[in-house]
Amino acid sequence: MAELVIQNATKLFGKFVAVDNVSLTVSDREFVVLLGPSGCGKTTLLRAVAGLGMVDSGKITVNGRDITYLPPRERNISMVFQNYAIFPHMSVYENIAFGLRMKKVAKNVIDERVHHAAKLLHIEGMLDRNPSQMSGGQRQRIAVARAIAVQSEILLMDEPLSNLDALLRLEMRAELKALLNSLGATTIYVTHDQIEALSMGDRIAVMKQGKILQCDHPTKVYDMPVDQFVGGFIGNPPMNFLQGQVVQQDGATRVQIGAFHLTPSEEYQPVLRAHEGKPIILGIRAENMEALAQPAADALEVNVEVVEPLGSQNLLTIHVNGDTLKVSTHPDFAVRAGERIWLRFPPNKIRWFDAQTRRSLAPDLQGVLSPDPSA
Repeated sequence: MAELVIQNATKLFGKFVAVDNVSLTVSDREFVVLLGPSGCGKTTLLRAVAGLGMVDSGKITVNGRDITYLPPRERNISMVFQNYAIFPHMSVYENIAFGLRMKKVAKNVIDERVHHAAKLLHIEGMLDRNPSQMSGGQRQRIAVARAIAVQSEILLMDEPLSNLDALLRLEMRAELKALLNSLGATTIYVTHDQIEALSMGDRIAVMKQGKILQCDHPTKVYDMPVDQFVGGFIGNPPMNFLQGQVVQQDGATRVQIGAFHLTPSEEYQPVLRAHEGKPIILGIRAENMEALAQPAADALEVNVEVVEPLGSQNLLTIHVNGDTLKVSTHPDFAVRAGERIWLRFPPNKIRWFDAQTRRSLAPDLQGVLSPDPSA
């Protein structure tokens, strides 16, 4: 059993706030991903948990035991670094055994754990080799094997796949997820790659400027972002945003985008009614718009700027009132750059954001929004 609790953690570098009053609970056997752009504080937070950089205030506990200011060796935590931190002068066996020898584990136990970890990572036939003779993917496996051989309560991983090429990352992502599921390890995984985060995590904690803006199941973060930053950071392509204005038309609350009017879904009607006459931001995913070849009363006429055939889909680039839209269509949808099409916006797929605070107006997200409007 290993529950990790971070309470109001803050880390400063001079006057720069790297981690800003962060609280996060990682349950036993849970896989939580810290996701965000470079410099958002995710690695600093991970290093604070590992004991490689103490927080300036706050508290970190594992199963109720306060580890905030304990040295790394007393925390029972393993870490996989971005650059693997493999010792080039040691064999694969010696690298995997290193942490166990530092803990003065019995030789027979070391041998058993090294072989077990090597088997799990499919490098059992390479234990006598030197890491310099191995590929990046194999060195990454050594680093993971060394971390799991120690059998720590918590496993920390700092962008372990970032140095691999695209195909190897895809392969290792699936293998690593399967391995960690079988081990049942409590894991915090840092990445700036939102595909890794969506595919691997039980929950994603999206960070910006030292704060956690949203922490939830990957599907919820993708489908119901708490603000424009989260919606624009998660997804490939990211969520589209259009500027509009709330108006009353024929006794109904609608949103005007240029000369086009659309009716929001029932759940958003009350909150949008309160924004009458004010600007509003429409958010929608590329795959949630319906592209039509013929005019329709509830569809917006647009001009296609770019067509990108991607095999399983075509990605269209479209400009609407100064905003750029990315629209995903079936590969059989025949359209060329410069042609006109019509876009339908399903009301239940639209997410609405306040134009000033950039926060979601979804009723069920109001309690989890960041208290800082500038976040």
